[in-house]
Amino acid sequence: MSEAEPSSRPVRLDVADGVAVLRIDRPKLNALNAEVQQLIGAAALECSGRADIAAVVVTGGDRVFAAGADIKEMADLSYAEMAVHSVSLQRAFTAVAQIPKPVVAAVNGYALGGGCELALCADRRIAADDATLGQPEIKLGVIPGAGGTQRLARLVGPSRAKDLIFTGRFVGAAEALAIGLVDQVLPAAEVIPAALAWARQFVGGPALALRAAKESVDRGGETDLDTGLEIERLQFAALFATEDRTTGMRSFVEQGPGQARFSGR
Repeated sequence: MSEAEPSSRPVRLDVADGVAVLRIDRPKLNALNAEVQQLIGAAALECSGRADIAAVVVTGGDRVFAAGADIKEMADLSYAEMAVHSVSLQRAFTAVAQIPKPVVAAVNGYALGGGCELALCADRRIAADDATLGQPEIKLGVIPGAGGTQRLARLVGPSRAKDLIFTGRFVGAAEALAIGLVDQVLPAAEVIPAALAWARQFVGGPALALRAAKESVDRGGETDLDTGLEIERLQFAALFATEDRTTGMRSFVEQGPGQARFSGR
């Protein structure tokens, strides 16, 4: 399906040549209502379980990433109702963050509130030069509830995260790059192609080693250095039981670096 064609599915998962594109497609601003949140979580779990997917691109298309939660849907919810809904909301976003494969967010247009939180779940963020990011929940009398207070602080540091969350101000692409909220800024038309190119480099790669690397960084970042080093040591040693480790080292010895053909086992 081309970019211009309409879709009745608010979340699409398209897989081609080892790369999955998880796209939010709910015009006009890709508001993240409960249905979309559930579908994002389901798509993420599918990406995690499919052996034919080596890497994932998360996007909202060429005009907007996601402009936040569906406020009309949430406005009349009670505390009891939100206490239940917030569990499924966080579970859906955590499913994206825990995809055991490289994940890149291609951010065009607005990535606000839940949209910014979704981008934070990726391993890398490529943004358009006219993209706008932010956590404006404070202006609604609430705080980020899909991981923003936690993932943002871990990414840009507590002080910068507090500034963005306390003020609710929007951040342009240049500032987002400067503070580490995004990793690369490109003209809008180049964002999705660049994200696809980044993802494609992992097709045919050592899937178990990539999984171990991601888990080591993510879990290690949540604990003290000694515990993180132990996580790394165990993951490193475990890879010596894989076929890819044998293939990679034998190929290096016999053919030099970069020539191994991995099986993902």
